[in-house]
Amino acid sequence: MHDDDELLATHLQELRRGTVVLACLLMLDRPDYGYALLDRLTRAGLAVDANTLYPLLRRLEKQGLVTSDWNTEESRPRKFYRTSDRGAALAAALSRDWDELDTVLRSLKGAS
Repeated sequence: MHDDDELLATHLQELRRGTVVLACLLMLDRPDYGYALLDRLTRAGLAVDANTLYPLLRRLEKQGLVTSDWNTEESRPRKFYRTSDRGAALAAALSRDWDELDTVLRSLKGAS
């Protein structure tokens, strides 16, 4: 049973990897900082580890898919992220593909 649990965990991780990218691009249509985004993702049902999210945000920023700005007006400075125009275009394309895949998978499940 342990091997099956490990196998499931591996495949779930693979399945969720791209999902987290799309979720972040969609959720950052309004500026938010990392910890708040982590909380919003969890409340939406997509739990993500901080050790996964922060490197992902840095990678998305390097790719030009999100932008960031420091807010130093509060006692503790926070880095706010927002989806760029390029990121929004990618999110729209990925969302269309997601919808198509969802339709195909629902059809396959119904055919079995």
